[in-house]
Amino acid sequence: MANFLENIFGQLHRAGDRQIVREVRGEEFVSVTGRELLAKVARIRAYLRSADLRCGDRCAILAPNSILWAAFDLAMMAEGVIVVPLYSRQAPGELALMLKDCEPRILFTSDAALGDAVVKGWEQAPGVVLFEDVLQSSPLAEQNPVSLGGSDLVTIIYTSGTSGEAKGVCLNVGNIDHMLACTGERLDQLMRDKSESGDVPDQVFHYLPFNFAGSWILLLSCLMRVSELTLSTDLTRLVDEIGVASPNYFLNVPTLLERVRRGVGEAMAKRGRFISWLFARAQLAWQQQQSGGRGVLDTFWLAVGRKLIFGKIRARFGAYLRALICGSAPLAPETQQFFLMLGIPILQVYGLTETTAICTMDDPRVHVELGHVGPAISGIEMRLGENQEILVRGPNIFPGYWNRVEETRRVLRDGWFHTGDQGEMNERGNWRVTGRIKNLIILNSGHNVAPEPIEEKISQLLPGAQQVVLVGDGRGHLCALIAGPVAAQQVDEALESVNSDLPHYRQIRNFHLVENGFTPENGLLTANGKLRRDAINSRYASEISAMYDARPAK
Repeated sequence: MANFLENIFGQLHRAGDRQIVREVRGEEFVSVTGRELLAKVARIRAYLRSADLRCGDRCAILAPNSILWAAFDLAMMAEGVIVVPLYSRQAPGELALMLKDCEPRILFTSDAALGDAVVKGWEQAPGVVLFEDVLQSSPLAEQNPVSLGGSDLVTIIYTSGTSGEAKGVCLNVGNIDHMLACTGERLDQLMRDKSESGDVPDQVFHYLPFNFAGSWILLLSCLMRVSELTLSTDLTRLVDEIGVASPNYFLNVPTLLERVRRGVGEAMAKRGRFISWLFARAQLAWQQQQSGGRGVLDTFWLAVGRKLIFGKIRARFGAYLRALICGSAPLAPETQQFFLMLGIPILQVYGLTETTAICTMDDPRVHVELGHVGPAISGIEMRLGENQEILVRGPNIFPGYWNRVEETRRVLRDGWFHTGDQGEMNERGNWRVTGRIKNLIILNSGHNVAPEPIEEKISQLLPGAQQVVLVGDGRGHLCALIAGPVAAQQVDEALESVNSDLPHYRQIRNFHLVENGFTPENGLLTANGKLRRDAINSRYASEISAMYDARPAK
């Protein structure tokens, strides 16, 4: 039976002169056909052989998403070289630590200055080679990928490092084979009328960096299917790019979707009193309808809102959108509901790099439950362990961390992977993620508090807040850091509302406003938007102490 890589090469051969991947450049596209992509892969494979790279050697890719990124990835895997994808916007010092950990033979990059910054001052640094120099090689005669078994490693993907220390997750052929079968099944269900014909390409837009496991799995899924993948080249123009690409679906993180929701609300407020009122009235009518109410006036205002507002917002995503896919962190139910109101379903996935990106996926054929991330994917088992920790077992589980035997033993026990996430499953088999065990705040009273649900409630009441972070480990009560353009009075009102529904030990007694938001660039968010809580606590240690030194709010 062919493995995923052999299937991808077969699909590219069958594609021939059909466009496979394209980069959106303003209103234009730069694209490659299946034949052209294979030709680039052949040149890269020739270079790898000339550099005397062998099966099991490691090489890193440091570049933004591009057609060439995909070509280098395929070429290295086809030669049995283990791919180490790196995030081009990450701090050079952090990238250097990853490279020192896995010791790649070569660092391939699209930017000489970026590559040089990473290896600066490092005597044992790998050679830095530019994409364009590799493509000068004479192409290798057409050959199939080298033979790889199920246990052979194909990549080492470094975790986002929410605790400050990234670990290299090893993934093998068997992991990828299983995952691509699962994603293919779900995408067939989403595109069921198209998949029946077999020759109409899925139109897919993509902006998330390929060094994330979920993003990479989508890339491979598209290459193995009849698809046309459009890559973003300018994150500041995402809305325009999406409209030009006119996709059937694309992968998202909650940060972007929640930003869109806030942006729409702000835009409506600026459109004048009537439009602002109509948007709020139509939104209320939709909510009434969802709760079972269907008054004549609600039906009228909802119809008007759909025609004058909702339809125009939806049109910005193109004419052929079937669903948005969202992963990496729990999505606020209100945001999922907002997009559903616009006529855009959101399908959630849950997983970690260690689970080959995915454990659960919403089924597009059934009613999606807000706040849940769907049932377990085919062929894997999930259950709850101590402290409601989600445990996973199956062919998607990674074999271990690179060079970290003890860390591997800690999370892989008795055949089960301990995710570190807390969750629950309902009677329909749909899972919900409620928090991270390591994020638990343990007050000096002994009470354990999961911060995420409270942070989410506060964020809902403060649309201008970019992040809300609870603190209080080892203290007598909770306080909050709130980043973004919000006024102290707004925060007071929000906390009063949230606290009224909480027991005394979970109430927030004080807060500190942070003018600038937390970002990957300032080291307070991971590359995919997760809070680096240890770094935040360290950076704002004096402000946190001042909150506890001050008289707590009632």
